[in-house]
Parts: sequence; C-alpha cells; structure tokens
Amino acid sequence: MPPVKVREDLYWVGAIDWGIRDFHGYSTNRGSTYNAYLLLDDKITLFDTVKKPLAGQLFHNLQRVLDPEKIDYIVVNHVEMDHTGALPEVIERVKPQKVFCSKMGQKALEAHFPQAKNWPLHVVENGEKIKLGRREVVFLETRMIHWPDSMVSYLPQEKILISQDAFGQHYANSMLFDDQVDYCELMQEAAKYYANIVLPFSAQVQKLLATIEEKGLEIDMILPDHGVIWRKYLKDIISAYQRWSAYEAEQRVVVIYATMWKSTEKMALAVASGIEAEGIPVKVMNADTVHRSDIMTEVMLAKGLAVGSSTLNNHMLPIMADTLTYVKGLRPRKKVGVAFGSYGWSGEAVKHLLKFLEDIKAEVVSEGLKVQYVPTHEDLKTCAELGRKLAQTIKQG
Repeated sequence: MPPVKVREDLYWVGAIDWGIRDFHGYSTNRGSTYNAYLLLDDKITLFDTVKKPLAGQLFHNLQRVLDPEKIDYIVVNHVEMDHTGALPEVIERVKPQKVFCSKMGQKALEAHFPQAKNWPLHVVENGEKIKLGRREVVFLETRMIHWPDSMVSYLPQEKILISQDAFGQHYANSMLFDDQVDYCELMQEAAKYYANIVLPFSAQVQKLLATIEEKGLEIDMILPDHGVIWRKYLKDIISAYQRWSAYEAEQRVVVIYATMWKSTEKMALAVASGIEAEGIPVKVMNADTVHRSDIMTEVMLAKGLAVGSSTLNNHMLPIMADTLTYVKGLRPRKKVGVAFGSYGWSGEAVKHLLKFLEDIKAEVVSEGLKVQYVPTHEDLKTCAELGRKLAQTIKQG
C-alpha cells in the first residue's frame, strides 16, 4: 500500500501484514498493519517504525514522500518488536539528530539492541513538549498500556493523538480510515484487540482517559499503531474503551465447554436452553473448535460465564485448561459464573472450573454441577435450571 496523506504534511508510511494469522497466541484472521507516521515540518519526524521483515515497505513509502535521510527526528512510542524491528536499519540509514523515547523506553531499547547505547536517544518526561517548527508534539507516558515503556504523542495544532497500541485493531485493509471500512468488522476487531491485549491494563486505560479529559485534549483523529485511523467514530471507540476498562458487560452469557464423549456438550446445550428461557442471549463455544482469543472476546463482552468440561486424569480436558489459563491471564472481572461437567469415576474437573471462577473473582451462583457418564433427561433438566439461575442472577444485578 502506498503512503497515504492523513492531513497536510502528515503521512501514513507503514506496512500491511496481510498474511499474519497468529500474534503470540491471538488469532489475527484479518491480518494486521504496522503503522508509522511521517510529519513534515522544520524538523521532519517519523513516529514509530515497523516489524523487521517489512522494513522494505517502510522505506519504499518513505522514499515516495521524501529522501529518508532528510528525517531529523524519530519518536519511539513503544519498543515492542512489531514497531521497532526495523528501527536499527532506519537509524543506520537516516542518521537522525534525535530519537525520542520515555525513560523506560531507553532501558527497553538498550535491552533489545546492543547498538542503542550509541544512538542519539533523548529521554522525554511525561508532559514534555518538543517544538518541531509550526507544530509541537506533547509526550504523555502511558506505562503498561501495554508495556512499561509505552507513551503517546499528541499534536495539539492538529488535534491528533498518535496512540501506539491503544485504540488499535489487528485489521489489514487497503482503506486507512474508520469511515472507509465496515463498521461492524471494525468494532469487532477493536473489541477483540482490547480483550486480548489491553484488558489486563484497564486501570491504566482509565487513567489515560481521565488525563485526556482533565487536560482538555481536543482530539480530531486517533492514529494507532495497528489497524485503521479513527476520525468519524472517535466517540464510539472512546466510549467503548470507557466501558471495557470499567469491566462493564452486556446482559448475556457465554457458555464455554470441552467434551470427551459428548456428555458435557449435552449439558452445555441444556444450560444454554435455561439461559434462553429467561430471555438472556447466550453464545455456546466449544473450546475444541473456537480459538481461545475469540472466546476471550466474548468473555469480555458478556456478564455471565458458564464453564464446563469432562474430567480427564483428575483434571479438566487439556484444551479447556489451555483456554481458561489464557483467559485468566487477561484478568476479566465482574462476571457471574457457574461450572458443570461430566465424569466417569472421579469428577474433579468441576472443582478446577470453580477454582478458575474464583481466580477471576467471579460471583459464583452454584456449587457446581456434576453428572456421571451420560446425562439423563432429569440431569438435563437440572442443567437447564442451572442456566436459569445464572440468567436470573444476571437480571437482578
């Protein structure tokens, strides 16, 4: 994709990764982008770079705007390698006057790249302003959104926030702006991104949103390092971040299960029928066939969580353990949950499922439901009642 003019003197010069399908355990079925932005002013400034294998795309796009050796400054908002993999090559070719980063950014750069000690690193303080010419840039630290080094760059004259990973999406598209793509796809990918990357740092997101409000930052565009640029649906994505970071969820339930000989699956469907009978929407997800990152997205969005597994070797099935370990690490909160499962002779899976609900601080509304071997009609009625109880608790909350 060629460079795209974002605004006068400001260009997208990044790279599109159409083929990526896994981002450290997160399924990226729509690919991704690594966004870099070039601002032309008295001091020509490049904000972020790209993944190392895509450095050629970055240089090609820069060359179509100007000679890359004319770049004066480089801003490193985030040191993760999908944004800095190409940085050593860029610095070697450009020979910038300064490379701006946060205090933690300096440590991270020197830890990643031995040659960084010889780079013209300029550490900025939180709130520091740098004059670029007609414009200035304000640096705001956003530690742990989602690395310790993270910061954002605000261009007050342009009312633009270059937000590094915040407000991003793993979403490859030949169109660069939010109003040029399918809105439902976009919000789906934004939610998936938040659920699988940003959710554990929700307290820090709340702090960033409060800072934006307290400082009265006017924002006409948000330029993330992944996905499309927000210019029309700014209120929508900021409102979504406010909800997600406050762990607000919809009155619906996700039923997640793993089954050996279909007995737990029958229980899962019966639990779902009880939830539906109470008028609460439900989504049933088999951990064997649905990727953990898609399950996690639904967990974030739903108030209710029903987890089920057959027992294997005194534990839950391996795929369920994998999924719930992943979910637990992302720290969803304010859930209402139940656990269920089938077994042959011991039935410990439900105990472990209840421990998972306890670990994520869910409100557990039942001691857990176990069925030996194949559920009878009466067993399935009990499962449906469990679903009803979960749904009723959600409605009362």
